[in-house]
Amino acid sequence: MGYVRDFAHIRVTDAEEAGGKGANLGELVSAELPVPPGFVVLRDAYLDSMERAGVRAELAAAHDEAMSLVDEDRLAAASERMQELVVKAGMSPQAREQVLAAYQNLGSDLYVAVRSSATGEDGADASFAGMNATFTNVRGADDLIGRVVDCWASLFGARVVAYRASRGFNAEPAIAVVVQKMVKSERSGVAFTADPSNGNVDQIVVEGALGLGEVVVSGSVEPDTYVLAKDGLRVLRTRVGRQAYQLVRGPDGGDVRIDLDEDTATARVLTDDQILEVARLAAAVEAHYGSPQDVEWAIEDGRTWLVQARPITTLGTAKAEESEPADLEPLVSGLAASPGRVAGTVRVLTVPQQGKRLRDGEVLVAPMTNPDWVPTMRRAGALVTDSGGMTCHAAIVARELGVPCVVGTGTATTDLTDGQLVTVDGSLGEVLAGDQTRKSTTTAPVVAVAPAAVESTGTKVYVNLAIAERAEAVAALPVDGVGLLRAEFMLTEALGGQHPRDLLANGGQEKFVSAMSRSLLRITQAFNPRPVIYRAIDFRTNEFRGLTGGEAYEAQESNPMIGYRGCYRYVREPELFTLELSALARVREHTPNLHLMIPFVRTKWELEACLELIDASPLGRHRGMHRWVMAEVPSVVHWLPEYVGLGIDGVSIGSNDLTQLMLGVDRDSETCAELFDESDPAVLDAIGQIVGTARRLGITSSLCGQAPSTQLGFAERLVRMGITSISVNPDVVCVARATIAAAERRLLLDGALRTPER
Repeated sequence: MGYVRDFAHIRVTDAEEAGGKGANLGELVSAELPVPPGFVVLRDAYLDSMERAGVRAELAAAHDEAMSLVDEDRLAAASERMQELVVKAGMSPQAREQVLAAYQNLGSDLYVAVRSSATGEDGADASFAGMNATFTNVRGADDLIGRVVDCWASLFGARVVAYRASRGFNAEPAIAVVVQKMVKSERSGVAFTADPSNGNVDQIVVEGALGLGEVVVSGSVEPDTYVLAKDGLRVLRTRVGRQAYQLVRGPDGGDVRIDLDEDTATARVLTDDQILEVARLAAAVEAHYGSPQDVEWAIEDGRTWLVQARPITTLGTAKAEESEPADLEPLVSGLAASPGRVAGTVRVLTVPQQGKRLRDGEVLVAPMTNPDWVPTMRRAGALVTDSGGMTCHAAIVARELGVPCVVGTGTATTDLTDGQLVTVDGSLGEVLAGDQTRKSTTTAPVVAVAPAAVESTGTKVYVNLAIAERAEAVAALPVDGVGLLRAEFMLTEALGGQHPRDLLANGGQEKFVSAMSRSLLRITQAFNPRPVIYRAIDFRTNEFRGLTGGEAYEAQESNPMIGYRGCYRYVREPELFTLELSALARVREHTPNLHLMIPFVRTKWELEACLELIDASPLGRHRGMHRWVMAEVPSVVHWLPEYVGLGIDGVSIGSNDLTQLMLGVDRDSETCAELFDESDPAVLDAIGQIVGTARRLGITSSLCGQAPSTQLGFAERLVRMGITSISVNPDVVCVARATIAAAERRLLLDGALRTPER
């Protein structure tokens, strides 16, 4: 088995094996950008080493339990036990042999950086902002192997588990490791190809400091900040920071701290030519990916290197409305790092171990933050730090959490006191006395936005949606419509958690239709004229039983996942389905962009009976309404031509259910979780047959499962199959569009033809 791969043989679509950091470095190499040479110790090296040592299953079970822990002491203890398991297991002899061979190919006893590249890290929906371990100036075989294993162990650090829980990452954690030739940095820093403080995609922000870039990312110094216009690369604003010290590589290879005199500490870090060179390279990275990027750079002997790139995960609404300046002098001011205006009481903490003192919603004031602060930060209403720039850890995590943040104030921990009521304005970079929120017009970021110029794709990019309140924000994304509107969430919200049959038994027919219509109309109006594909209510019996009054109407099934649900239920209980169709008809009178999708279709006869119900309803009289079926049951591979003959003009593949039924694996089973694989050849073959049949018969084909939102390589496979649309989660829309566009360009070069969507 291959455990190691050179950057030159890695692309962004290999993120599942090489992790986000490794995949992005390989992609930069493919774009012929200046990247120090290196290789990736692939995910399988970690998984197989744990398997051979007999601890993989034990780690997975311990991690699942730790994800639910709230008490920080218990979480820390669980984390320590998991890390001890990893270190004790070590690296398998097979993996060790391949890692050392790749290291020797880089050079004899070369200094290298060893950096974690966890699954899900540096992706479109989460940055992991330095939480897994990184080691610089590593040299020699034993040191290298030890640091790789330490990276593996960092996968289970308390801060990482807490962050993973907050982001809803429930899969078995895995990790790859980047090994890269060290750059002896004279100057280093970060460049954003969109302003992270306000979402302005027309500007590039460059932050720089002397020596190693760790001082910028950690926020331990106040870096220089240069803001450039993207058009023409003109420097618009310069803010010279103050750097009390720098880190450099010492004679023995270790990091050495050098204190700087006052003149050097306050001198400008980069010349105009260096600023423009960094900005030019950052712009080239964005052009390659097609979306805003966060790029780490370093300068050695006059040459600028790119050492990391990731999608910006935290952009708010582009050119967001400015805060209304208050009539008060700020108590402290600094850099506007995360937009929004929040009032709360101050809690000054100096070390993360004091985190228990912070009450939920308080304003966390700290000298700086690092990943150890994450369990505390996610409970804060706002964040203020003494040091740091717009690209430091505190700023990145605050933007991901959607809380206002001001960094680089210099004196917040001394000027602000516990219990003091303040207003943090993350858009202006100010902390004001008292509650000033009523004077604010700032809106907090909701979802990531696209670059100013959205790349067109032949494959439609749809979005999955479930909550009406998010309709306007999600509709602002560069999407071609809603590929999956889940009715179940709307139903429980509209009816207040009451079982619909319980409502109908008490004469609530009109209440049902009116409530569903209002929620639906908010969504269809936000997206009009783009299509909205509504999936009919598809609760399972165990889920229906949980609603108020549900026990009177729902039987207890031993396996509800493949029980009384979907199309068959509509035929057996037409009353509720008929009311649902009436709600859709009412909405289509105002917004005809609403279309219907029927889930969990097993056989031709039940679909035929269901379509008869639609024809007999008010919705049946609406011209131009598309009728889709979900492809979740493997029988669709056989029946799809017959379904098209009945009038179906669209098919959407539900890859989650299709995978579990193809492989015979309950997707909710923790015991069998490793068997659930949407990329299994049997599943891919079924998807390919469905897409091929759809193309041959001239109907729309789509996929709305989880895989394209978490595995960008999966999205590229679908494009190559000739699928006409892909529906993804809102937080990965921009990267998914860029991935699809890149795949289409490669297909064009191959001379492949695409069939346009109807």
